[in-house]
Amino acid sequence: PIPGFPQELTTVRVQDPRVQNEGSWNSYVDYKIFLHTNSKAFTAKTSCVRRRYREFVWLRRQLQRNAGLVPVPELPGKSAFFVGSTDEFIERRRQGLQHFLER
Repeated sequence: PIPGFPQELTTVRVQDPRVQNEGSWNSYVDYKIFLHTNSKAFTAKTSCVRRRYREFVWLRRQLQRNAGLVPVPELPGKSAFFVGSTDEFIERRRQGLQHFLER
């Protein structure tokens, strides 16, 4: 930090997973992504959107395309054969997505 200048901080939270179209063949889970920052690079200091896993996959591909030699963090796995409860899987994925965005 530089004296007299506030340190720029950005926090991001992945929360509130919700099953959409529950009980149908095209059900999916989306997550609330909440961002708060004091960075001058952002016009809005807070924002909130809902995103599903495949949108994280798209984001990671875009980052890889433009990252050069900088490693892009991994996403949590997309296992259809998860051992355990659905709620447990959703929570692990939520934690993995949170970690991805923080990195």
